[in-house]
Amino acid sequence: MPVFTLSDSSTYEFGTIQEGAVVEHDFKFRNDGEYPLILNNITSSCGCTTPEWPKDPIGPKQTASIKVRFDSKNKTGPQVKTITVYANTEPAYTELRLKGIVNAAPKPDTLN
Repeated sequence: MPVFTLSDSSTYEFGTIQEGAVVEHDFKFRNDGEYPLILNNITSSCGCTTPEWPKDPIGPKQTASIKVRFDSKNKTGPQVKTITVYANTEPAYTELRLKGIVNAAPKPDTLN
């Protein structure tokens, strides 16, 4: 079986950002198995979080990465976004997370 092994943590803490900022992070991983690793699909818990991943099989001992982008527009307060990676592994999926706090953007003055 292929083995999906993350190089770093499965959780990326982006700290505190201003509402409207975009956070990007690459989750680097390696196939520690003896057969090609195939990422079948990746889903996210929110439309504000978009993953990009390699569509070609990752050979044994090869490395690759999953780029995740979180758009904080209309999001404020503590945020935890889950990205689920489905692959030909056992177990069949791995969860990644983006965590942080989004400060509300200052409201424009509406005094006339």
